Amino acid sequence: MQKKVDGRFAACALALFACASAHAQLVVPQTALTPSGQYYTDVIGGGIGSVVVMTDGGNAPGVGLASGRNDDGFSGPISFGYTLNFFGTNYTQFFANNNGNISFGAGISDFVPTGPTGAASPVISPYFADVDTRGTASGVLHLRNDISNQTILTWDTVGYYDSHTNQLDSFQLVVRGPGYVIPAGEGTIGFFYKNMPWISTDTSTTAAVGFGNGAGSSEVLEGSNTATINSALANHYIWFDQNLVAVPTAPVPEPETYALMLAGLAALSAFARGRRRRS
Repeated sequence: MQKKVDGRFAACALALFACASAHAQLVVPQTALTPSGQYYTDVIGGGIGSVVVMTDGGNAPGVGLASGRNDDGFSGPISFGYTLNFFGTNYTQFFANNNGNISFGAGISDFVPTGPTGAASPVISPYFADVDTRGTASGVLHLRNDISNQTILTWDTVGYYDSHTNQLDSFQLVVRGPGYVIPAGEGTIGFFYKNMPWISTDTSTTAAVGFGNGAGSSEVLEGSNTATINSALANHYIWFDQNLVAVPTAPVPEPETYALMLAGLAALSAFARGRRRRS
């Protein structure tokens, strides 16, 4: 418990750092989120992969536990099997952090979400919050890396500090290497969310969503580090390209557009029938 208290003071220092670097922060509008009730792995099949066994961390890291249950633990370094260019730097490995993010260069046990720019290491944060998977009703962090040039991490039905499981969040991160052929409407990095009922924990009341380079530059989703971001994320997803630009989804045609398309098809069909009769 003492480590949690000490972490609050560290988080305050990081918050000051984040404020000082606010000029380097880009904001992605929530309109870039696409409604969905599925993980990416629900679409492609094959499941969410293996339990992540922790190798280090802060409060109750659960090092070596096959169950993967822990608080503030992390695992790594883990090889991508490819090279990811992130904020202009190439990375071949990462750390999987229980508190809703992956990082480069070092694991992160920070649990108060001061924002991606407040992390001391480069970080990708689908949902940086005080995740705690020690409760028996909580799920744990999973890793799937059986697809070439693709890495999938899933925080599946996870609880929050201090061992609470009355509400469970479910979110997923997809990272792709340069050798992956990206389908239209998708991207290099994807955030996927199912039910997201909790945001407040015994240590914090917000969660951070986005990217940081560990030196002050960041890109966050609109509403990141507010007390309602979980509601905006629930049952949505978002893709980013290699430059961390949100990938627009294909627009759904308006009813009038459908009517015009059907009328056009009918006219073409009638024209084709007329040609056949004449010939």
